[in-house]
Amino acid sequence: MTITQGIAKGKVAVAMSGGVDSAVAAALLLQQGYQVEAFYMKNWSDEADALYRGQHEQCPWEDDVKDVAAICETLGIPFQSINFEKEYRDKVFKYFLEETKAGRTPNPDVLCNTQIKFLSFLDKALELGFDHIATGHYARTQLLTTNYQLLKGLDSNKDQSYFIYHLNQNQLQHILFPIGGLQKSEVRKLAEEFKLPVAKKPDSQGLCFIGDIDFQTFLKQYVKAEPGPMVLVDGTVMGQHKGLAYYTIGQRQGIEIGGTGPYYVVDKRMADNTLVICQAADQSSLLSNWCTFTDEHWVSGQRLAEPFQCSVKVRYRTPDIACTVTGNRVEFTEPARAVTPGQFVVFYDGDTVLGGGVIDQREVKI
Repeated sequence: MTITQGIAKGKVAVAMSGGVDSAVAAALLLQQGYQVEAFYMKNWSDEADALYRGQHEQCPWEDDVKDVAAICETLGIPFQSINFEKEYRDKVFKYFLEETKAGRTPNPDVLCNTQIKFLSFLDKALELGFDHIATGHYARTQLLTTNYQLLKGLDSNKDQSYFIYHLNQNQLQHILFPIGGLQKSEVRKLAEEFKLPVAKKPDSQGLCFIGDIDFQTFLKQYVKAEPGPMVLVDGTVMGQHKGLAYYTIGQRQGIEIGGTGPYYVVDKRMADNTLVICQAADQSSLLSNWCTFTDEHWVSGQRLAEPFQCSVKVRYRTPDIACTVTGNRVEFTEPARAVTPGQFVVFYDGDTVLGGGVIDQREVKI
């Protein structure tokens, strides 16, 4: 497909990762008449590269930059690499380590969006004279009178609104999500039609700064292993864990004990360095009827009158659960599984993102 540009619009800085989603986003913006330039954000440090090079010939970001260059050559647009390593380490990775050491499970992808893509990158783009930034997120925006709304992506399997619940009104007026109204299959088809070199490139997996290194191997470089007892919910000692930082609530893989499993992580008791697990037949201990949250953010700029009813996600890809919110307490209408301190609660009214916060406390049934 030849990209025929429409009536000239504004200047857009596209955050291009080297994947198919951001590539198609750039192509669609060109087709719509925008003046498009691509930016590759290098967020991870040479220190991590050195660890990665111990197992691989080349680091993932080097391959990604080559893909970005090939995409931009195909589209006929300029690109440049922009370095946010310091911002990433100070605002994302340090927080990740602090929360992990405290026994919580932070989500670095949410933090990366909050602090880097839609803060540092947006500020830089506006400073350079761009009118908008664009990403390949599966999300949508809508202007109602003078208020911007953030909406789920139409592809329910790919919706990424959970990761960007923190966006505010000032940011939303400068952000475009060109593929948010498409299904993933449609994006792949467009990539083929636009003859993009990454049309068949697999989607990236895992945490943004790890690549395909084993998570425990990576974390051991930064968090000291402190083994301790691993017990069933009734107190029966089943063995030793490798260190509470290496586990998360609801985890099944990596527990490494015999018996009549499978086993799941129920709780991490920091006070006595104990990992509490349950057998498959006792999974009710993983359920919570409520949680509390901190660091609240509301897309509109203000929370609804309390108490208010809405739906909530307690993790990415978990089903929406109906709930009632009063202050910083969320009461679920049905028990939620594996509610995890450090993760995020994101509130919805149908497809509209209301806001969210960081899970602080939860009901523990042991």
